[in-house]
Amino acid sequence: MAETHVGKVTSIDVARRVGVHQSTVSRALGNDPNVAPETRERVRAAARELGYTPNAIARGLITRRTALVGIVMAGLTSPFQPYVLDKFIRELGAAGMRPLVFSAPQGQEVDDILPAALAYRPDALIITSATLSSARVDWCARHGTPVILFNRYLPGSAASAICCDNVEGGRLVANLLLDAGHRRLAYIAGSANSSTNRDREKGFTDRLWERGIPQIVREQAAYSYESGHAAAHALLARDDPPDAVFCASDITALGVRDAARERGVRVPDDLAIVGFDDIPMAGWAAYDLTTIRQPVDRMIAATLHLLREPAQTPTTRLFPGELIERGSTRRGA
Repeated sequence: MAETHVGKVTSIDVARRVGVHQSTVSRALGNDPNVAPETRERVRAAARELGYTPNAIARGLITRRTALVGIVMAGLTSPFQPYVLDKFIRELGAAGMRPLVFSAPQGQEVDDILPAALAYRPDALIITSATLSSARVDWCARHGTPVILFNRYLPGSAASAICCDNVEGGRLVANLLLDAGHRRLAYIAGSANSSTNRDREKGFTDRLWERGIPQIVREQAAYSYESGHAAAHALLARDDPPDAVFCASDITALGVRDAARERGVRVPDDLAIVGFDDIPMAGWAAYDLTTIRQPVDRMIAATLHLLREPAQTPTTRLFPGELIERGSTRRGA
């Protein structure tokens, strides 16, 4: 006759049923290869019979691994971020890992929320869509928690990084616009302190300089629709408005596209627009946006590889983006 338990079933109850130590239960349910297969099956059968659900954090205190992976984001102003987050959650789950998502609200630094993330004892932290200090990354490393930066990098830190080749992406955009005959060019920047913005602008402006365009018009924005919309109105109100604009992100470019529509500016006849990311909305008929597609699936796969097989020393991997030509630009002659 099955035992009747009052209250929550614990690993102690499972251990008593099987006749093993409590730590053996934790190791068996955590797939520790040092537990004999017969013992592992007996533990699992007892857990099912008693309705026991293991506590991942408590188990981690014994096994020193929780299978928890913290994903830290900040300033969720762009659809690219939840798009990436959804893919991460699905891929981590398929790999047997449990994602914990931490988001810093507007105005709060990511550095400030890392202690709260580490309190859950994650096996690793993935920092995406955020900036942080190298001192805080090194602090995480001293606590035994590796940090992987996704779509950004931090030179001189203890963090490995998985990035799109943003410099080369900017160069592709410059070639596209110059080959189409554009000469009055503008760049609408993203967040000033992000490596993604710096590299996209550098690739764009360096290639323009190499091809004889030493100066462009620049507007500072953020990775948001509203800032792109406002920047476009400022550019198009000039006496010499640009005939092509490269935006640091797709969501910024969508704001530019709507501002052009409001002012009666024809796209791409009067103004060519290029974004970066290839979010789903970029392909909508209302926007039909030319953009640089980030290889998100390959980048996430590389991140998961680093989780399973951590690099001995910090490493940075760059993945080339793909130019996706749509109706917001015209082809060269």
